[in-house]
Amino acid sequence: MRKIAYVFGGLAAAGAGTYLVIYLYRWQWQRAMICGVLLLVVEVLLFGLVLLGRMARIEERLRDSDRRQRELAARQDDALARLRSAPEPEHSESGRFRWLDEPAERTYVFVPVLMVAGVALSGIAWVVQRIASVTAKPAERRLAGRLAVLTAPDPAAPGDLEDLPPVGAPTSPGRAARTVAAGVVGAALLAAMVVALADLTQTRDEQADASEATSVVVQVDLRGTDMTEARRSLAAQQVWERCRDSTSVPLRHASLGELGDGLYAGVVRPALTDHDRMRLRGCLEDATLDRVHLTVVGMGDAEPAH
Repeated sequence: MRKIAYVFGGLAAAGAGTYLVIYLYRWQWQRAMICGVLLLVVEVLLFGLVLLGRMARIEERLRDSDRRQRELAARQDDALARLRSAPEPEHSESGRFRWLDEPAERTYVFVPVLMVAGVALSGIAWVVQRIASVTAKPAERRLAGRLAVLTAPDPAAPGDLEDLPPVGAPTSPGRAARTVAAGVVGAALLAAMVVALADLTQTRDEQADASEATSVVVQVDLRGTDMTEARRSLAAQQVWERCRDSTSVPLRHASLGELGDGLYAGVVRPALTDHDRMRLRGCLEDATLDRVHLTVVGMGDAEPAH
């Protein structure tokens, strides 16, 4: 689903960018701004999709990290339990208190001293054992933590160790070369597009046309049942007056007359150059009025009278 969104977003961005360049070339600023806003919206949408994908991957990595931490804690507890449940070393039964096995009729003078010394040593051993049990728990846990990495993984856990990439594996040279090549090609295409757009939309000094005047015929189309002929004529005059200063030479002596059937004709003196024609056509056909569309039907030069 995400790939489909990327495809549609990329196509929409490509279309909006293409028409943005076309409308800039035609000097149709209103339509160019609309396409620019649409391109910006699509770019924000694509950025949001990429950001959501990155956040989803981060959440997945956090879940994997928590799972591994739980597995490591379980291994640590298992190693600690094994350390604590290790059997005590067996002592030989043959060498302990042999004098107890001898007949009871015999008595020894050192027996009371030995009993008192045993009680004292037992007390000292108990104190040492309590101190050792208190201080040995952190050391046992640290030792269990060190041994946890050596324990075998849980067989029931999903995944395989062979599928995991090696730690610190470097990027392959082929992938790095492809990344660099893609970056260079993208930068070259972007620079070429900017230079070409600047060359197409810049204003140049052109030689004046030898013709007497330039005639312009436009078709005014209205959308809506409440649009009357008076509204059509007013819209044509509004657009024409607004576009009189769109050329390099202001159209001071230019008037627009009605021909009927939605056609209007205007005469421009002096004659327009090719670049000014393109600018005037783009201004007239731009979407500036609501429910009104102007189409330049024809544009030609009038030869001087001999």
